[in-house]
Amino acid sequence: MFHEVHVDDDGALSFRHGEVPCAVQAMRLAEGLTVLSLTCVVAWDLPEEPRLAVSAAERAGQGLFGTLGVVHTARGMDVTLRYAFPAEGLRAEPLSTLLMLVVSTASQLRAELLASVEGGA
Repeated sequence: MFHEVHVDDDGALSFRHGEVPCAVQAMRLAEGLTVLSLTCVVAWDLPEEPRLAVSAAERAGQGLFGTLGVVHTARGMDVTLRYAFPAEGLRAEPLSTLLMLVVSTASQLRAELLASVEGGA
């Protein structure tokens, strides 16, 4: 409804919210319990700076919608935002609102992290 969505080979839905790539997968855990998992790649190849990791950790503690992860790679730090929730019985409007809350948080966090990198603050 809000983004161009691609269906991947494994059935996952992928889209971009601004510069943030996101993917949604559905998993049926039990009869009547379907869970949606939303993963947003907030930033990648950030410099390995302790202040950025601390900033991301502090931001993770403030979030209501999603779990923030920092992965250290050979090229720097990658930051993801993940959120999983039961989807059974959700109508389109509440579902899209919930998804937009998560992806807009990811986009806001991306802007904050990149500003911090560019500003050196």
